[in-house]
Amino acid sequence: MNVLNFVNAFFSDSAHWHGYDGIPQRLLEHVQYTLMALGLATAIGLPIGLLTGHTGRGGNAVAFVATAARALPSFGLLVLIAVVVGIGLLPVMVPLVILAIPPILVTTYEAVRSVDPSPVDAARGMGMHESGILFRVELPVALPLVLSGLRSAAIQVVSTATIAAYVSLGGIGRYIIDGLYQRDYEKVVGGATLVAALALVTLGLFWAAGRFAVSPGVRRR
Repeated sequence: MNVLNFVNAFFSDSAHWHGYDGIPQRLLEHVQYTLMALGLATAIGLPIGLLTGHTGRGGNAVAFVATAARALPSFGLLVLIAVVVGIGLLPVMVPLVILAIPPILVTTYEAVRSVDPSPVDAARGMGMHESGILFRVELPVALPLVLSGLRSAAIQVVSTATIAAYVSLGGIGRYIIDGLYQRDYEKVVGGATLVAALALVTLGLFWAAGRFAVSPGVRRR
């Protein structure tokens, strides 16, 4: 039985569309985990990236933190925290947030640092406050790169949130973990297909956000 047959069998089974283990419920859980982790990572990484990029200070620290965070294995961290604090949402959120912070932090820093200094100097010469320079001059120009960092973080979190199933939570990972345990490869392939589809939807949403939020003049640069 090839992969396409597995996919067809999984999605054509009406039992997979209803109940607590149905596709809509598992998708909702997966999206919730993703949004929580991405929101926390954005709340941490975005302000630090904007501040360090604007001031030009802390670039080495940003690089060090990003490198250290990327070196941490998500699954190993999940298991370690689960052993220490027990099963729950915390062991899932910590590795997902740590995974998402580096692309947001580094890309935001680099985006602000790459802004042409001429308009920045002009705004400063006109007496504009530093916060005004950041949010009214630098951020609009840096926004495409900032969104690319958020997009990278979102894709990584969507793909990795399947680890929630290892600590008895829900999400699409339930199909993969349970399918492997039960040797039900139809379920494994179906779960993997759902993750890939959700990643593609995420890409589409960020593309739409970029078209809506980024100035046409900046997009054409």
